[in-house]
Order: sequence, then structure tokens, then C-alpha cells
Amino acid sequence: MTRLLPFALVASAIAAAPANAQPPEVKPLRIAIAGLNHGHVWGFLHNAQSRPADVEIAAVWDPDAALLARCASSNQLANDRLFTDLDKMLDAAKPETVATFTDTFSHVKVVEACARRHIPVMMEKPLAVDMNQAHAIRQASELYRTPVIVNYETTWYRSHAGMWALLHEQKAAGEIRKMVAMDGHQGPKEIGVQPEFFAWLSDPLKNGGGALFDFGCYGANLITWMMDNQRPLQVTALTQTDKPEIYPHVDDEATVLLEYPKAQGIIQASWNWPVGRKDFEVYGATGYAIATGGDSLRVRLPGAQAEETRTPPELKPQEADSISYLIGVARGKFEPRGLSSLENNMIVIEILDAARESARTGRTITLGAPEPRP
Repeated sequence: MTRLLPFALVASAIAAAPANAQPPEVKPLRIAIAGLNHGHVWGFLHNAQSRPADVEIAAVWDPDAALLARCASSNQLANDRLFTDLDKMLDAAKPETVATFTDTFSHVKVVEACARRHIPVMMEKPLAVDMNQAHAIRQASELYRTPVIVNYETTWYRSHAGMWALLHEQKAAGEIRKMVAMDGHQGPKEIGVQPEFFAWLSDPLKNGGGALFDFGCYGANLITWMMDNQRPLQVTALTQTDKPEIYPHVDDEATVLLEYPKAQGIIQASWNWPVGRKDFEVYGATGYAIATGGDSLRVRLPGAQAEETRTPPELKPQEADSISYLIGVARGKFEPRGLSSLENNMIVIEILDAARESARTGRTITLGAPEPRP
């Protein structure tokens, strides 16, 4: 009897399969929530529960039982999915991934607990409160080969993707010379954030600072991305507190200057803007692009007589929002990259750490050579 070749075996299997055979069902991603005192958690939970075919909230952890009760009541979660002990939640629920909404100081605790169990972690920006914590997070991620994602609202702006395509892929505006990031709002108290959110945002230990860390991270993230993860040579910063009656322990106004060999970055982070804003401007040698919010891009390129407004194309579905991206990473479709990556966000914390020291001492901080990797 003649032995069938591998391709013939495949052909036989296909021929024998029913004509209406369906692909295997993909189960929803089991997500655990770590922490409830970051106000962005409520929007994430709402979005997750609107996508039952994609994700399932497997469990929620927070040390505050009152916050857990509020979460259960507003999200119809059973009591057996609520935990005040992080390790017990991870061992009992066995989630495929964890979305972290703690204060920034607690990020390292969550990452280390998840990494030991090889559970990918997403956290709300920024990565850490200082470089010691950032190094600990990277060490855990690398030791256990566990992905870490840092989530920024601005990562999912198609205006920023359009800016990248214009400046990096098309090289339509020449070499980058100046970048200006303006982020913030009227202030956490002024816009009415939840009491538990305000408590740690205004705590220099748990937040790392005030507006400098809360909103300075956006500019550091975008500028580092635009510079292809190049570290700045020097960092100079000025911070102040214009509303000491509300924010006695942290800054509410910060300006950071970044020096690169042939470019400058300016970060303007504030809890004193008259309106909320997340604007990013990039000026090349021969043109510029300005993103104001998520959907539109103002550009002026060589030969143009005036500025024009463009609407960049929609993002790829797997990169369109934090939940879709988290599914892709947790299911092994791709690794965190670009704005969400550890490589970028280690530099973000290095910038913010140096900016805090510059503001404290009144000196420009020169960044040394990058630390050797093991």
C-alpha cells in the first residue's frame, strides 16, 4: 500500500470535514482587576462589560472592602469574585491577565505578584514613582518572561498614529527639531474625581509628585516615542504649587525641558488649565504636525501655502483601544511595543525622576550612560 505524503493527509482531512464546519470557539479573555482607587477603573469596567464576547471580569481585588462593595453593586459581580488579598485572588481566580488600577506606588507590588505566576499585567500610566521601582518592575517582567503594558489614553489617538506615519514613515516634514506636549485639566479636585482617587493623586509618595507625574508622563511618553526611544541628554524642570490650599504637598504646575543632540522637547503638565487638554505638536525641519485631541491632525508640509486639517485613518482593530490591545498581548499575538512598552516607559520614568530632582535643586540634570543590561 502506498504511504500518503503529508500534504495528501491534509487534503484527505479537509475532504472528510463537514462542509459547514466552524472554527473553534474563542473564549472571552479572563481579566482580573487589581485595585479600585484609580478613577479610570470605572470606565474600563463599563467598556469590558459591554464586550462579553471578548472579555470576562474574573475577579476584583482591593484592600478596601467598601470599594469592593461599591464595585460589586454597580457591576453585578458575585461575592466570590471579590478579594481583599491579592495573592488569594490570583491563585483562586487564575486570570489570564490583570488590569491594574491602584495608586502608582503599588504598581510594583502587583507586577511582582503577577509575574511570579506568569500573568501579563496592564497598568494605568505612569509605570512607577521612581527609577528604583521601575527597575524592579522590569526585573520581574524579564525574570519571569511576563509582559507588562503601560496604558495611556493618548496611545489610542489616531491623530498620533497619523503623526507617526507622516513624520517617520513618510518623512514628510524633515528631521524632528522641536516637540511640545500640553496635558492636564483644571485639577483633580476641581473636576470632581473620586475621594479615593484624589487622596493618592495629592500624595507625593503614592503619585510621585502632582501634575508633574500625573500629566508630565504623557509628554514624556510621546516625545520618547517620537525620538525612537532615544534618551535625552539633559533634563531641566520647574514646578510650583499655585493652589496650596488644595494641593499643599505636591506641585500643580510643571514645565520640563528635554535636550537631544538635534532636538528639544517641552512638556507642559498642569492642574491649572482652564480646560482639559491633551495636545501634541511636532515641528520638523521643513514642516509640522499638531494633534489636538484624538481624531484630527493639523499639518503644514513643504510647498503648502497654508495649514490643512486631516482626519487620519482608523487604528487597526487590535490596536484601537486598551482592551483589544490587552487581548492581543495576553493571547500571545504580539508583545507590547511603542507607547505601551517597557522600553519606552523606563525612559519616561527616568525623565520624570530627573525632572523632579531638577525642580528640587534648581539644577539641570545630565543623564548618564544607560545602565548595562544583564
